[in-house]
Amino acid sequence: MWQFEDSEIYSIGMIHPSHSRHSGLSMLSGVSQFSGISTLSGCGSPDQLDRLPELPAAEEKRLRRAAQVLQQRLVLRQWLSTHRLQHTYTKLLSLDVSSLEDVYWLEDSTARHVLDPKDFGAWSAARQSLPTGKEALQTLKADLWSAVVKNSKHQDAWTWGGMLVVSVSVCGLVTLAAMTQPSLAPEAKHSLLQYVTGKYLHPPSCKVEWGWTEPQAVGETMCFTVHCFQRNGHPYPICDTDELSVSISHGTRKVTAVVELGSGDPAQANTARVKFTVRTAGVYIVSVMIGGVAISGSPFRRWFTAGRVEARRSRVGRAHHALVWAAAHARTLHVHPRDHYDNPAPLPDTQPPEGFSIKINPLGGEVDEKLSSSATFTYDNVNQRVSMSLCFERAGVYRAQVLYEDILLHNGEFDCIVLTASDTATVQRNISSKRHNICYEARLLTGKPRRVLCCISPKQLTLKDYILKFIPKRITSFRLCPSTKLILKPTPAGSGPGGEFTLEDGVQPQLELVSAERDLIAATFTQLLIANCGGEDTFKNKQEFFYSEIRKAHARHPHEKLAIRVLRSELLRSSLKATRHFTVQDWCKNFDVTFQGEQGVDWGGVRREWFSLLCAQLFDAKFGLFVSFHDSPTGLVHPNPDRPPHLKLKHFELAGKLVGKCLYESALGGSYRQLVRARLTRSFLAQIIGLRVHYKYFEQDDPELYLSKIKYVLETDLDSGDSVPELYFADDVYDARGHLVETHDLVPNGATIRVRNSSKVSYLDLLAQWRLAARVRPETDAFLRGLTLLVPDNLLAIFDENELELLVCGTGEVSVSDWRAHALVSGSGRDWERLLGWFWAALANFSTEERARLLQFTTGCSQLPPGGFQELNPRFQITAAPNFGALPTAHTCFNQLCLPDYDSYEQLVHALLWAINEGGEGFGMI
Repeated sequence: MWQFEDSEIYSIGMIHPSHSRHSGLSMLSGVSQFSGISTLSGCGSPDQLDRLPELPAAEEKRLRRAAQVLQQRLVLRQWLSTHRLQHTYTKLLSLDVSSLEDVYWLEDSTARHVLDPKDFGAWSAARQSLPTGKEALQTLKADLWSAVVKNSKHQDAWTWGGMLVVSVSVCGLVTLAAMTQPSLAPEAKHSLLQYVTGKYLHPPSCKVEWGWTEPQAVGETMCFTVHCFQRNGHPYPICDTDELSVSISHGTRKVTAVVELGSGDPAQANTARVKFTVRTAGVYIVSVMIGGVAISGSPFRRWFTAGRVEARRSRVGRAHHALVWAAAHARTLHVHPRDHYDNPAPLPDTQPPEGFSIKINPLGGEVDEKLSSSATFTYDNVNQRVSMSLCFERAGVYRAQVLYEDILLHNGEFDCIVLTASDTATVQRNISSKRHNICYEARLLTGKPRRVLCCISPKQLTLKDYILKFIPKRITSFRLCPSTKLILKPTPAGSGPGGEFTLEDGVQPQLELVSAERDLIAATFTQLLIANCGGEDTFKNKQEFFYSEIRKAHARHPHEKLAIRVLRSELLRSSLKATRHFTVQDWCKNFDVTFQGEQGVDWGGVRREWFSLLCAQLFDAKFGLFVSFHDSPTGLVHPNPDRPPHLKLKHFELAGKLVGKCLYESALGGSYRQLVRARLTRSFLAQIIGLRVHYKYFEQDDPELYLSKIKYVLETDLDSGDSVPELYFADDVYDARGHLVETHDLVPNGATIRVRNSSKVSYLDLLAQWRLAARVRPETDAFLRGLTLLVPDNLLAIFDENELELLVCGTGEVSVSDWRAHALVSGSGRDWERLLGWFWAALANFSTEERARLLQFTTGCSQLPPGGFQELNPRFQITAAPNFGALPTAHTCFNQLCLPDYDSYEQLVHALLWAINEGGEGFGMI
């Protein structure tokens, strides 16, 4: 097929591309890089290839392999010419005979069917003449190759006729490469023909077309197109095997992208469209790789800015409670403009800023236009915030509403308690007083009206009744924490000073009171509450305030090293013995832990291992100090009132000290940070921060009891007749073998008092207080004694149960791939598949804290079992909700998340974040 002599090959590197176009051989432009190789035998010599320009390693390897194959075929052809069998070369190639070694393995029966009968005798004789020894064969091949090289030497003849011969010869070379390389080197990505002609995907030749102009506002689904080209500049149809990958990052956070290859239009087959969603403003790094090689210009830097100001996202920098003013004194509040995705939104640098306004009215009255117009707004371009200055001339209680373009801000409505100069001084004395004997008289309106005493301390607000009209007796108390609300009511005109107010904490029945000194009570309550939280009522702010107060409390205790020696085999006993005489000062020191019998210096790793192992023993249900309720599938642990005899209250005290030590070390920050890996019940966390236990805690802590009894009692009409089982204010206590031990009265003579519809909530609350709190009161008290050795209890009171778990246990590492691999999905249809894809993409883009809150929202705990989602029991479930556009809901007893349908990915993300941040507190998730 290619009968030409090697002497016809001229210097390929000297051929001008214009001649190749005239001859129709465009591939010569790609061959011109092979300068210095002037013969076909030169192409077949691996040594000659060292004269080539430097190539990528993979391409050079393939080219050398092609040269080796070419050399083998030229030797075979020379051997056939020696025996006058050169005309059989093509037939032998069809039998996959391409070297002298292949001649040995070709059977005569096979050759007889291909070769002409007149050639078979010569072929058989030539084959028999081949040497059998390896060295002899190598000598023969060397002689044949020398003959090939000798026959290819000639003088250059640069004429137009010679150029035509060159073109035909190069065409033969390319044809040879096209014939030989794909079959002889199947592992190569590009054949020699592809490499010579440039007909292969070349990442540096690929380009990106952006679908937007910079700077682009966040919030939209961004799309850019990757145009793929061959090395010769022609379009390349991209497919999955080309290994195109896109990585998008914003700081340390990875952004999930969707890649669509090709198109229904053949003209767009060389394009790949990449889509991703941007929620956070800033610089994004976009890296596009093909087969591990970056395309032209990659990585790219794209800049995204915040969107327009969104009133529902913008907020006033204040505590989530009333604010206290002094009459005739101006006070400045800061308004933080935010876009729809909570990015700081810039405003035009105009004074005053456009769009912001405030409405002020006396509580229960009409808007005071004069007072509203007296407020001044200025824009701080550096800090991207608006400063709002207010001044009230007269004392009283006012309602303020901060608006942007006539829409109320996120927390723009609040009460302003304006005090006279003397009342302001009184409140300041109340806050700075160390005696905490702040008491005011009031009248209780709930139930039978009577005179009471309101006593306020940094920890709680207590209501006391009078016995014999002068001996105070405690009625109830409310924790001084964000969950307790003091709500002021409008004061009718002419009713005198003070007014009515309501106290509620979401657990106890709300109380209505009236007092002539209501404003002083509310102002003192508000100022102490702000002091307890350290300012704004957010978890991050409360956490920073908590750490700051812990450091202040122990500032006089040096954090120097303290040696501890423990036994790994008896870790709990040896640790208890080593720390039993430790004082507060000792617990504040930096423990230098040594395991007896083991060599090593503690630079922090041994200490962390000791913390981890000791926490695992103390809080593991298998150990017995803490256990789950009735082998609860949720795996949340609670103090064990029926613990083994060798476990004493001192072990609970050690557990409390260890948690306090971890919180103190975390407050120091850096490498000292320690977390407690434990899955504690919500009722136990509530008791740590001083909350009253109620029946709703059963759903997460003891789902078996909740489903079998609590839910039944709530849904059953207990007054319907004799068919309903009789319930009494008592609880039966059984031992491990199921034998009745005692019947505990929840109220005096409770075994004789029947539960009715009107009293079933009270019965369930009493049952919760007995099972979840009273039975483990000694254990809980021992734990709190150890905890409060390092952590003042009033600091813990500023958190709710979910926040306390995040503070003590941290968020942990939640793997999205593990989550997705072990989730049970219930749903079908194209819309459901689309929604599920959005959910996993949103989860991948969530922060670590947001994932922990979603896990907490769905399962009741931000921590996973040691084995991850595989050991979560019941398994994490995602089901389709029957409504559209509503907030997601969760059933924590089943670890089930119910997802409604949404119009867009953005709506889903917004609903998820709203649910886990706003709806994940308390028990609004059932």
